[in-house]
Amino acid sequence: MLLKFTKMHGAGNDFIVVDLISQRCKLRPREIRKLADRRFGVGCDQVLIVEPPGSPDVDFRYRIFNADGGEVEQCGNGARCFARFVRDNKLTSKRVISVETACGIIQLRLRDNNQVEVDMGAPVLEPQKIPFDAPEEATSYSLQVEENVLEIGAVSMGNPHSVCRVDDVDSINIEHLGPLIEHHPRFPQRTNAGFMQIVSETEIKLRVFERGVGETLACGTGACAAVVYGLSRGWLRDTVTVNLSGGKLSISWAGPGQPVIMTGPTASVFEGTIRI
Repeated sequence: MLLKFTKMHGAGNDFIVVDLISQRCKLRPREIRKLADRRFGVGCDQVLIVEPPGSPDVDFRYRIFNADGGEVEQCGNGARCFARFVRDNKLTSKRVISVETACGIIQLRLRDNNQVEVDMGAPVLEPQKIPFDAPEEATSYSLQVEENVLEIGAVSMGNPHSVCRVDDVDSINIEHLGPLIEHHPRFPQRTNAGFMQIVSETEIKLRVFERGVGETLACGTGACAAVVYGLSRGWLRDTVTVNLSGGKLSISWAGPGQPVIMTGPTASVFEGTIRI
C-alpha cells in the first residue's frame, strides 16, 4: 500500500510522522526499519504514530518507534513535532493537547514561532522504576565501563537515561562509550547515554547516544534528564538552556515531585508517500 507521511525535526532530531487516524495501516518492525533507513527508505531517528485516543480524557495516542523497529516509551522532541503535526493537519484546533503515551499522559502547548512547550511529567529517580540496578536511590552512582569507573546520574523521563558530567563534550568518543553504557547490565532495559558539559548555572552542552538509534542531533528526554541530574547535584539552576548539536532547548524543573517543562522548536520538512 501507499503510506502518506510527513518528515519533521525538532532541533535536528528527525522524525517520520504517520497519521493512522485518516489512513489505515499496520506498521510492523520491518516496515519501521524500512522507513527509517537513510539509504533505502526515507530516513529518520524515530517514527511517530498518531492514533485515536484510548480514553475520552485525552485527544490522541502517541506512539514512538526507534530506527531499529523497537517501540519506546517517550520522546520529547517527537512530542513537540507531534503537536505541530496534528495542528497543521487539522486533526485538532486546540493549542493545548492532551496525549496518551506508553508511560502516561503528557500535555503539549503550542506557542508562537513554531515553539512547543511539553509538560514531561515528574522525573523518576528510584532505581527499580528507571530501571537501574542499585540497592538504593542516590544522587550519583559509580558505573564500571571497561577499565574506567564513571560517575553517573540515573533518571527516567518515561525512558531510562544515564547522565555523565564531562569537561568537554566534543572530545568524548561517544561512538565507543555510548553502546557500552546503552547495553550495560545494570540497565536491564538498556539506556540512553548522555554526556553533559556545564557552561554555567543556566547553560549546558549535551550529547546523547540514544537507545536503539545511536547519537542524535538532539534528545529532548536526554536534555530533561541532564538538567534534573545537574540540579540534583547543585550544579544548575531551575531553568537551563541546553545546547545540542541540532539546536537549543529550554528546560525548567522546580524540584522533586514537580514536572519537567521543555520548550523548543519544531519544523516540517516535507510530505510524501512511500510504498510499503
